Amino acid sequence: MPVPAVIAAGDGRAAKDICGQSKVYLEIGGRPLVSLVVSILQRVPEISEIWVVGNASRLEKVLADPSLRAELRVPVTIVPQFRNLYENCWQTYRRLLPAAGPEGRDPSPEEAESPVLYLSADLPFATPQEISEFIRRGAALDCDYAVGLVTEASMRPFYHTEDGAPGIEMAYFNLREGRFRQSNLHLVKPALLGHRHYVEEMYEHRYQKQIGNIISLAWRIFWSKGGGPRLVYYYAIIHAAAVADRRGWLRLADRLRRWIDIPKVERALGGLLRTRFRFVTTEVGGCAVDIDNEEDYETAKLRFQEWRRHQEATAERLHGPLPLAAEASDGNEPEIRVLPGQARESLP
Repeated sequence: MPVPAVIAAGDGRAAKDICGQSKVYLEIGGRPLVSLVVSILQRVPEISEIWVVGNASRLEKVLADPSLRAELRVPVTIVPQFRNLYENCWQTYRRLLPAAGPEGRDPSPEEAESPVLYLSADLPFATPQEISEFIRRGAALDCDYAVGLVTEASMRPFYHTEDGAPGIEMAYFNLREGRFRQSNLHLVKPALLGHRHYVEEMYEHRYQKQIGNIISLAWRIFWSKGGGPRLVYYYAIIHAAAVADRRGWLRLADRLRRWIDIPKVERALGGLLRTRFRFVTTEVGGCAVDIDNEEDYETAKLRFQEWRRHQEATAERLHGPLPLAAEASDGNEPEIRVLPGQARESLP
């Protein structure tokens, strides 16, 4: 099933600067992060087209790299960013619909049943096999919103080593089925999310080691906007288990996580978002490693080649080699184009 991909590369209020600039333009392995992600998606068999939403003039310069253009299998469209993450995702969706034009349009009932892959622009260790497996598993589920999870075991290669090589610290969801980290992959039927605007608020409060964000998210969404006491209870248990886990109180974390499992969380979040929600677990892991601070950035640069080789070898061992890239369906060479738009190029 062909699936369009939308890369969220905006620099609005919920974006996080690193080293004084939007992290999607940081270079790792000789390429800006957003260029790396576009390159990886070109090798995912299910991807039919790629849409990148962000600062259009800067993205156009970054994606003009001849080495990237030589890799194009599917077309790339740059969309000028809107006011926030929610509008970036929704308005880009309205523009990727067939014959939508620069102003976009709402989907028909039949079009609303087709999913879109959303992902972030700072995934230097993603592999095409991992993304392909996520799409195929998500599309096979009876749901409107599938979010990726990866296992703790898949994250261990990114830890620091005994000989002193630095690693990236991971935070996990402690659930009855095990310890998981959320990946940055979302397979969504956007028009079928009844409360899709809640995703923006959850994203803005995503750094859940900060007590202020924990309380604010619990109140603003999980309680005051209809989540109800059950969702607040699940949220509290998950965070209590995460705190115990980070502090090394593993027996306490294990006891707490017995009270909550994946189906309970799926039902609660589905009720909050008014949609059919499911998790999809993959075993490669690179899509769960994003760049959130300067320390992680320096570590990722230092160990980039080592970690890339390991992820590629793991992906091939688990899912086999990549199929040969398909030719453009209409016989024309894929291009990179920029949509005109009224959106502001940068936000305060």
